[in-house]
Amino acid sequence: MNATLAVVGPLAGAFFFGSAARVAKSRTVWRFLQFFGSACLIVVVLTHIAETAGLLTSMGWGLPNSAGHYLDFISAILGLTLFPLGIFAEAVARRKNLS
Repeated sequence: MNATLAVVGPLAGAFFFGSAARVAKSRTVWRFLQFFGSACLIVVVLTHIAETAGLLTSMGWGLPNSAGHYLDFISAILGLTLFPLGIFAEAVARRKNLS
């Protein structure tokens, strides 16, 4: 799991800071979706770090039907849905404006 975090962590961080810079430049719904989705991916990375480091054990990291499991799962679903949706919708809107 540590090798995965070493790859996914910086990638999620790049998505987050890149989308934050884009939201600061121009506030649109699509850029906000990208930003919120990337923030959810950061939450996924942080939950895995907390699980690996043994932090906040009361969350029940890695156990089925625990708060930590649902936080991780819901954040992953939102992140993997909203981030690409924001990118796709922004591209469609940009292409529509060029026509």
